[in-house]
Amino acid sequence: MTENNREEKRESEEARFKVRKLGAIWQTMRGERLRYLGAIGALVVASCFLYLSPMVPQIVLDGVIAKDPKHVSGFAHWVIELMGGRDYIRSHLWVPGVLIVLFTSLAGVFTYLRGRWSARSSEAITRRLRDRVYDHLQHLPCRYFDNAATGDLVQRCTSDVETVRMFLATQVVEIGRATAMLLIPLPLMWSIDVRMTIASVILIPLIVAFSMIFFVRVKKAFKAMDEAEGHMTSCVQENLTGIRVVRAFARQDFEIEKFENRNRKHRDLDRGLYNVFAMFWGFSDFLCFLQIGLVVILGAFWLAKGELQVGAFFYFLTAVTMFIFPVRMMGRVLSDLGKATVSLGRIEEILEEPEESASDEEKAMVYLKALEGEIKFDHVTFSHGTESPVLRDVSFRIEAGKTLAILGPSGCGKSTIVNLLLRLYDYDEGRILLDGHALQLLDRQFVRSQMAVVMQEPFLFSKSLRENLKLGKRLADDKEMLEATSVACVHESILEFDEGYDTVVGERGATLSGGQRQRVALARALLQDPAVLILDDALSAVDTETETEILDALKRRRGAHTTIAVAHRLSTVMNADQIIVLDHGRIVQSGTHRELVNKPGLYRRLWKIQGAVDDDDVEGAGAMAVSSD
Repeated sequence: MTENNREEKRESEEARFKVRKLGAIWQTMRGERLRYLGAIGALVVASCFLYLSPMVPQIVLDGVIAKDPKHVSGFAHWVIELMGGRDYIRSHLWVPGVLIVLFTSLAGVFTYLRGRWSARSSEAITRRLRDRVYDHLQHLPCRYFDNAATGDLVQRCTSDVETVRMFLATQVVEIGRATAMLLIPLPLMWSIDVRMTIASVILIPLIVAFSMIFFVRVKKAFKAMDEAEGHMTSCVQENLTGIRVVRAFARQDFEIEKFENRNRKHRDLDRGLYNVFAMFWGFSDFLCFLQIGLVVILGAFWLAKGELQVGAFFYFLTAVTMFIFPVRMMGRVLSDLGKATVSLGRIEEILEEPEESASDEEKAMVYLKALEGEIKFDHVTFSHGTESPVLRDVSFRIEAGKTLAILGPSGCGKSTIVNLLLRLYDYDEGRILLDGHALQLLDRQFVRSQMAVVMQEPFLFSKSLRENLKLGKRLADDKEMLEATSVACVHESILEFDEGYDTVVGERGATLSGGQRQRVALARALLQDPAVLILDDALSAVDTETETEILDALKRRRGAHTTIAVAHRLSTVMNADQIIVLDHGRIVQSGTHRELVNKPGLYRRLWKIQGAVDDDDVEGAGAMAVSSD
């Protein structure tokens, strides 16, 4: 393909993109288009009354007060007769005054209706758009969030939606206003004086052409500025989320400098955008005042020659002042249209991402009321994109109600098994069976409702402990909650707080210790009473004594649900019915604790290492006790 062909293809694709985004704005207005049409209709009526108001004094001046009304149009004679004739109006000049007040009042009423209807439409559309984006984000696959910047997503859901709202609330109807304000007076102006009509609109094409050029420049400048603002928002979000890490490593100065750089870039792009605005407003003001000046000069010239009446001159001057600035505002309309298309394009990028439930495998769904908890991995292989496989040919089976422990060094694929079970990701090869049914044929929401997971870094919402505990079972009573927190050994800790179970924890549970967060998350999972309980290194922040109490309590509940325990501490997994040891994504050992500790391999090496560390801790504690004595 030649360079010219590539350029033509690129331009064609860009043209289709622009048309598609304009079509997207039209689609966004679906359901509210009739009300928008009503708002535009009200605006047209208001514009008619606005132009009738200055026409009344023009008719009175040229058709009633003037000695020689021969230059008055037939329409003016008809209006004079409608008001009672020349003699009646001369003796009752309050009649034209009443008409002016009436026309102005009616214009105000229809302007109010235009504002009310357009505001209701834009707010309804914006609400629907926000709900749609947020709902779509809830159903996107985890792979999407692995590569997306949270701050940029927040930017798209807030600032970009607001940009679209502002355009729909003001500028959509403004297009109708500018068109109506220009077209409505033309027949009246033409009937009064053809030459003055031409003089009044001669610069309008130049103003519109300049507005189109301005539209293209604003769209490019706004896109760059909006993306820079998204990067800045991401910087703030990331910093606030990791504020403790920043403080711990004394990285405040580095973070401040990083934010300053992004803020400076945003400032420069924003300033460039306003430079474009300044250039447009300055030059368009010049054209508008030149148009008004042209009307004044030519009108005064023809007025001095007796070829134009005073009232007609007054009307043309009033009319051109009324429509020239709405036409000039078309530049603002086009600039906001450029912003809206950019913002809507960024929103559409989210909405065009396929949801995780929209996979071909789910065409033939299997519907179950509940799971027993039997799990089977059959030669499962999984990789993140083009990376080397995280899991390689993994096979194991766990019976319902039994406990499986997964052990291995960091990065060996332990948490990946959990993610595949929860259908956060779909495996590449092999099969995963739940109660004999292929996992990919089961609805994601159903699978997740049957499982409860406690992560190493559990997430708690900035709500009360009671609300956090009831997250998986909203109708749980206090007795069930007390039982779950007792098993998790966190009931006594909760009672130590002033507000007890009604204590509000900080964002992400920051006001709790790491061990307390893990125990609250464990109680939350137990309260759900799941078919499968997954503990992903869930007791890593708990002290050994508390861990023993929790494990003893869980042991007494054995058989209530299938349990999968991912851990580094062998004390956590040694009582499991089955233990599998992973290394580099493969199962290298499988068996019970007694079987694995008596055969060479990674498990026995870990057992000896942890046993030696425990012995050293005991000896060190004894030595400290002796020295203290």
